Amino acid sequence: MANSGKLFIVPTPIGNLEDITLRGIRILNEVDLIAAEDTRHSQKLLQHFDIKTRLISLHDHNETQRAVQLIEKLHQGMNIALISDAGTPLISDPGYGLVNQCRANAVEVIPLPGACAAITALSGAGLATDRFRFEGFLPAKQLAKTQTLETLERETATSVFYESPRRIADTVQAVVNVLGGERKVVVAKELSKTFETFYSGTADEALEWLLADSNHQRGEFVLMIAGHKTDANEIPEEALKLLKLLMNELPPKKAAGIVAQQYGLKKNTLYQMGLAFSEAKAD
Repeated sequence: MANSGKLFIVPTPIGNLEDITLRGIRILNEVDLIAAEDTRHSQKLLQHFDIKTRLISLHDHNETQRAVQLIEKLHQGMNIALISDAGTPLISDPGYGLVNQCRANAVEVIPLPGACAAITALSGAGLATDRFRFEGFLPAKQLAKTQTLETLERETATSVFYESPRRIADTVQAVVNVLGGERKVVVAKELSKTFETFYSGTADEALEWLLADSNHQRGEFVLMIAGHKTDANEIPEEALKLLKLLMNELPPKKAAGIVAQQYGLKKNTLYQMGLAFSEAKAD
């Protein structure tokens, strides 16, 4: 709609109030309405920056109904900002339903860059950042948590999780049980706040650190798990599957070359394996 308003996604500080952007403050002042995860919590932020814009709630329990109301207001030409209690909306916070409906109803969505605990923690953790996977919160139930961690056993990318203070020790214990006590982890807590802390070590060491002092289990946590370190001669299962598939159509040398390029592996090793496949198939 030509006269439709716009939805602005505005990140808010995860601790230090100075981390809100100048653009974020301007947008919150200029929009007609602010949809907030917790209006009482967000009112403190608005008062700090003397922002008078009206607040309306949008959280997990009312998002479906509220999204319909907000889409109507946007179509009437109102500009609306979406904020969460802390950090970037939708990143383990409400907002997906509203943004999805805005896209479906031709309402322009304008996301602002800003604070995000996952990215803040990752940038200071000292773990590989060329590839990472953000998983939000691990399941609370032990079986589901274990099953989720099992999927990371051979994951080579850094994995990033949020965790609550009452579950952090149990979660690191689960990492020890499933991925091994030698897997490197980084625990980041109270990011951008007075008692910001990074603890880096093995999963065994991190668990020992958490249990050594109850204060170590206080605050909001980001848990980062180093990726699985592959042996230089180890061939990923996906590469073997591709090699077998290609060898049905191509000579072993050509198939090996394609797989080597795709996965960064040694061509000669793959070629030898391809010959072994052919011999086994012939037998």
